[in-house]
Amino acid sequence: MTFAQDSADFQKIASMDGGARVHCVLVMPGLAAGGTERVVNIVANKWAERGWKVTVVTFAAKHDAPYYHFHDDVSVLKLDLAPSHSSAIKAMWNTIKRALMLRRTLRDLSPDVVISFLTRTNVKTIVATAGLKIPVIVSERNNPEIQSVGPWWNFLRKLTYPRADGLITMTKGALEYFPQDLRRTSWVIPNPVFQKHARSHDALRQHTVLTAVGRLVPQKGFDNLLHAFAKIAVEVPNWNLVIWGEGPERKNLEALCQHLKLDERVQMPGVSKTAGDWTESADAFVMSSRFEGWGNALSEAMAAGLPVVSFDCPWGPRDMIEHGTNGLLVPNGNVDELARSLSLLLKDSALRKRLGSSAAASALRFDPDKIMVLWDSAIGECLSSKAR
Repeated sequence: MTFAQDSADFQKIASMDGGARVHCVLVMPGLAAGGTERVVNIVANKWAERGWKVTVVTFAAKHDAPYYHFHDDVSVLKLDLAPSHSSAIKAMWNTIKRALMLRRTLRDLSPDVVISFLTRTNVKTIVATAGLKIPVIVSERNNPEIQSVGPWWNFLRKLTYPRADGLITMTKGALEYFPQDLRRTSWVIPNPVFQKHARSHDALRQHTVLTAVGRLVPQKGFDNLLHAFAKIAVEVPNWNLVIWGEGPERKNLEALCQHLKLDERVQMPGVSKTAGDWTESADAFVMSSRFEGWGNALSEAMAAGLPVVSFDCPWGPRDMIEHGTNGLLVPNGNVDELARSLSLLLKDSALRKRLGSSAAASALRFDPDKIMVLWDSAIGECLSSKAR
């Protein structure tokens, strides 16, 4: 089916019952800063601006405030069932409670379509909608081949995903992880990113900032980044490293900084107060992840015109970076090569300027309006199939 046919069928369905608005429910675990939350925020706001009825359902606690600002016409429902550390039996009971609460909520809302994000939430959503005749699309937001969700959730994913009406991933690599029967109806939709006005990143200052962004967890590979930066710190005395983010690895990373004698050269200020603010103070960007679902911070850096260096981890960076043209790709996990690439970039202002300019131009591919065409097509195809 062509996109034009999808769009025509979708418009027909969207205007049924005398022009009734499409009601879309987006289900996700929480409201904190993160790639999934950012994408849900952009998609929900775009559909609300269009006049759709959009409801975001989350298991977040009642007192949790969204990190990202939602459009006034987007309803945010907090089920107040945020995950907590507990025994296996209690955890199972809490999972059942979340599925039951979600079922009651979705039955009351009676939306035209439900889109769920992240593996555990996807499983709960499919279970919660059993028998309700509501189309459900599930979206995987990380690397399912490497990210472990545990044997129990892997089993439940294999059991429930065939019952979904569609599967969305951000890369072809992620989609191909799933067997054919789980991806009969599927779409690859990259993450959108807003283009920011690129400032001059070569201002004459005593110190210049190399920036990394991400949750402080092993996946993000900040330990490898610190080792790489330590190798070149003497060569680039005017450069400091700033790692934005928070997480359970903070103490380990701080200890590693001390061990590598980087205390005066590395800062870890936590989560930026406003989404994307970190681009304003950055002069170059590095992503050291061991694996990714996409790499939102990388795309944000490129859209802001920052020169970037990234491990060629699965998956995401290769979809954004053409090595030597709009950034530098480093063999995944090779700390020595990461150090060499950073040294090359940080010592060469002309290279930084060329790569940053090319990065900003290439990031236009991921403009939200262009990416929303793919989301519209997925919704249109899903609703058309259900109608038939």
